[in-house]
Amino acid sequence: MTTYGIIGAGNIGSQVARALITQGHDVVISNSRGPETLADLLADLGEKARAATSQEAAEAGEVVVVTVPLKNYEEVPVEPLAGKVVIDTNNYYFERDGHIAALDNGLDTVSGMLQRHLPESKVAKGFNHIMAKDITTDGKPAGTEGRRALATSSDFEEAAELVQRLYDEVGFDTVNVGPLSESWRVERDQPAYVVSQTRSELVENLAKATRATATNEPAPHADEA
Repeated sequence: MTTYGIIGAGNIGSQVARALITQGHDVVISNSRGPETLADLLADLGEKARAATSQEAAEAGEVVVVTVPLKNYEEVPVEPLAGKVVIDTNNYYFERDGHIAALDNGLDTVSGMLQRHLPESKVAKGFNHIMAKDITTDGKPAGTEGRRALATSSDFEEAAELVQRLYDEVGFDTVNVGPLSESWRVERDQPAYVVSQTRSELVENLAKATRATATNEPAPHADEA
């Protein structure tokens, strides 16, 4: 079993924690307000979870899930994540994060930004294009007809493979999109974003993706449940 650090205890972070614990993993979870504010969540998660600061979660996790608003990504601890796989669940919502020209103009990706912030880590996209509530309800055993698929993306093969194994463990098929430069294909406003799809349907939706541009019409937030 693996100890996962989770930086961010919102809807996505909490649901990923539940999915991990169901599979027997240990979780060290943090938020921006301090461990003492997570008592209710810990009571729900049970004995395999403990609360910590972001620094402590980063240090404790063998693998770390970063699930904070994009506008706060530079607050993610750098040194304790060196050499570790970091799963990035984030999406860009300009209404929340403010406009970022490189993302509005299709010149960068959310996970690419986090990878540069964590130059010694191995960032992989994960759990960003599924509604939070579906993480613990839509998983099915391998081989189940119509099994839902999720995408990952990384510049490091071992990081993408880890996310693929994790997806399968919690009940999802997987498509590896490739390097982080291609991770925009499962970001907001793309055909693969927050829709239930099989692996073949996900492959089709990835191919249909067109590079995002600035928009005034917000799409649903994946972290709202």
